[in-house]
Parts: sequence; structure tokens; C-alpha cells
Amino acid sequence: MITDVATPSVATEHFSLWGTNGTLGVTEPASLDDARQILDAEIAATDAAASRFRPDGEILALNAAAGTGPFEVSPALLDLVRAALHASRVTAGACDPTVLDSLMALGYDRDFDALEGHAVDPGTDRLAPSPGISGIVIDDAASSISLPSGVHLDLGASAKARTADRAAESIVRLLGIGCLVDLGGDLRVAGAPPAEGWIIGVTASARTPLAGHADELIALTTGGLASSSTQIRRWQHGTEAVHHIIDPRTGHSALSPWQMVTATASSCLEANALTTASIVWGEDALFELPQHGAAARLVRLDGSVERVGGWPMPDHAGAA
Repeated sequence: MITDVATPSVATEHFSLWGTNGTLGVTEPASLDDARQILDAEIAATDAAASRFRPDGEILALNAAAGTGPFEVSPALLDLVRAALHASRVTAGACDPTVLDSLMALGYDRDFDALEGHAVDPGTDRLAPSPGISGIVIDDAASSISLPSGVHLDLGASAKARTADRAAESIVRLLGIGCLVDLGGDLRVAGAPPAEGWIIGVTASARTPLAGHADELIALTTGGLASSSTQIRRWQHGTEAVHHIIDPRTGHSALSPWQMVTATASSCLEANALTTASIVWGEDALFELPQHGAAARLVRLDGSVERVGGWPMPDHAGAA
């Protein structure tokens, strides 16, 4: 996860959302309040469209309509589902939004704050490979989505990242300033950066700000940065410890040599897709990430670190 924005020449604001922490940074301090309003509007739209933990969550109605034909959705949900399908295609299905049934079978059927620290009864649900996205149809003209029977979506691997992208791009378009949007480790910078770049601290968790205690610092001037971890959202499923990153080939929590992967890309959506996929790819991530043009830092289960694609050594804040 990514926190601890340490760029002295900008104005920043820290806040809590979705069980984690966020940061907004702008290069024009007088525009901070206006930028926050833009960000809050994007967050609210995503929450209403994609949250499966609120009774009126639009994604719940879409999933309930699976197999019944086109279902009209809001522009926000249409955009978020399109982004999720893109993340799946970019990673050849490793970052898959059709893993909801597996998450539910593992017990992730409530907000994580209510799940954390509780053991889940395994019940009788059997884990199975995810159905994949091939039968999902988006009709832009009708603002509708068709899900095949038995296909249900969870947008947890992409919605937060897409929100960071949309917010940062909107702030630049509407206010004409440079900005940074970090939503619990899904981070996007846009517009003209500070002279020294955005100095970002990479930490094990975005849940608690760790100012001055980052594992490494990097300087980011454009694009997105994201982390995926198997150590943060963990719970007991019977006698087994499981986590929220599902291997779509098995329907089970991914068995991975990595406890955390952090990567850069042209957008936060693509960075997050690649880090999620890297947990699933395992050792193959060392080959796949550079092929996708990503600089990445991968932390093994024993704490040792691999760097690929030009990720800087930790002596100073190198450019990523």
C-alpha cells in the first residue's frame, strides 16, 4: 500500500474512506477545497454504483439481473464495469471481476471491518473457477449491461483505482492544476507535477498513516501507482487463513510467493490490474510486469524484495 506523500511544495489533505486512508495533494493550495469537492463527488458516485455492502448498491441489482438480458445502469456503473473488463483483458484474465461467488463462498459477504477478526464457517459452498468476462455485453447507446446466467461481479480490484483516475483527471480538467489522488494505496498523479515530483512513501499498509516510516521513497511525475497485498484483508475460513485476491483458475485465495506487489503504469487502473494479477501470476510476475512496461517492487513472503522494470534502489527517492 502507498501512503506518506512527502512533497513539501504542495498542499495536502488526509482523510478516511472505505476502511482505509486517502490523500489529496494539489500544486495550488488555494484550490485544495475545490479539488476535494471534485474528489468527493467521484467517491460518492463510485460508492453508490459499486458497493456491495450497502442495501441500495447498484451492483447488487445488476448481479441479481444476471441471465435476464440487458439491465440499464447509471453512467458511473457503466464506466466502472468497462474499466473492470479492461483490467481483465490487460492481464489475460488474472485480474477478474467475476470472482464474486468465490469471495462469498470464502465468507467475504460483509464489509471487511465486520469480517476482520471473525472465523467464517466454511459451510457447504464449493469453490470453483471463475466464469470469466467473455459473455458480458456492454451497450453504450442503451447504457446497459448484460451478464450471463451465473456471472456475478465484484469490482473491488478496479473500482477504487478507476475512481482515483477519474478524480485526478477531473481536477486537472476543471481546475488546471497538478494533483495527486491516493485512495488507500491506489494512486494517480496528473497535471504538471511539483519540481521535485510527487515523493511517495511505499508502506505495508495504507490503513494507518506512517509519516516518516515508509519502507522506500520514490518520485512520481505522471501516471498511476498501486499496491496489492495478501496480508491486509485476511480472515479465517474454518481452519484456513484466506485473503481477498482470488485466483480465477481455482476460485480460491491465490497461493503466491508475494506478500505485496507495487507497480507503476500509465493509469492507476492499469497499475492496480497488474499488481493484482502479479499475486496470481506468482513467479511469472517477474517476467510479465516488464513486458507490460511496469516498474515494480515485489516483496516475498520472507520479506526479501525483487525490483523489475527500472524500479529504483532504496538509497534515495528515485524516479519510477
